[in-house]
Amino acid sequence: MSVPSELKYTKDHEWIKIEGDIATVGITDFAQGELGDIVYVEVETLDETLDKEEIFGTVEAVKTVSDLFLPLSGEIIEFNSMLEDEPEKVNTDPYGEGWMIKVKISDLSEVEGLLSDADYKELIGA
Repeated sequence: MSVPSELKYTKDHEWIKIEGDIATVGITDFAQGELGDIVYVEVETLDETLDKEEIFGTVEAVKTVSDLFLPLSGEIIEFNSMLEDEPEKVNTDPYGEGWMIKVKISDLSEVEGLLSDADYKELIGA
């Protein structure tokens, strides 16, 4: 199971790549493994500004639907439209082509509350 050290993480199993005031967000390798085969990713919050921990979308697997929680407050500026036709990218490449959204961060101080790779590994028992 992969937990890249250059990313930040949440207790809800999202990963976050910070580049200036833009965050790319997806779900972790652990999360996609727990969900199983992902068949649909829905994000209806594009161009909306949400607070940290608000639901920004859902991911549907064969046996379950899970909410996706925003790790940082900000505006959803991009959705990975590749996932509309190829939601399985979340399973096959969760940290690459399986990314879900990009967020323009409104409060950079919230980054300090995210988990490091070591903290996340401890959370999942890796």
